[in-house]
Amino acid sequence: MAERLPQVQGNARERRVKPTESLAILGFPVDDSEPMARPHPVLDDIDRAIVEQLQVDGRMPYTRLGAAVGLSEAAVRQRVQRLLENGSMQVVAVTDPLSYGLRRAAMIGIVVDGDVRIAAERIAGFDEVIYLVHVAGVFDLLAEVVVADDEALLELINGKIRGVDGVRRTESFVYLRLAKQHFAYGVR
Repeated sequence: MAERLPQVQGNARERRVKPTESLAILGFPVDDSEPMARPHPVLDDIDRAIVEQLQVDGRMPYTRLGAAVGLSEAAVRQRVQRLLENGSMQVVAVTDPLSYGLRRAAMIGIVVDGDVRIAAERIAGFDEVIYLVHVAGVFDLLAEVVVADDEALLELINGKIRGVDGVRRTESFVYLRLAKQHFAYGVR
């Protein structure tokens, strides 16, 4: 299997994103009473403008970013660092899995008996899982996965995911073609 690149944030340290952080980044409310949840940072209009600019160009120099939002380079640098540290945003490289030899992507619906949080924590630890959310409806979890080929997908589903305590059933949705993917949805 191809080596997975670390997620880079700020000072180039590897950092895994907790499912609740992903939800908060997408703008969904996170219940702070949940054990995995974190407090909601309050974003002002300038913070929102910074995030919107970086969604268009994550490598924008601080001088240009400051000019776009009406701040000095030093002030915008401090704001970006705060947004990174409090988990309001990440600046990452979005890769093409095909260029890394990963030829199969799928969404896997997972039904869990018992505490779904325990199963989610275990499944989130699998390198092939790039996105995992708790959902309401027919499934308890949805896992987006990227693997080398169909054999690797079979091993992931049968050998790993179905081996997690509490996993009762899975349903796979194999991706045939990517019709749309974008990350510049703005901040609300």
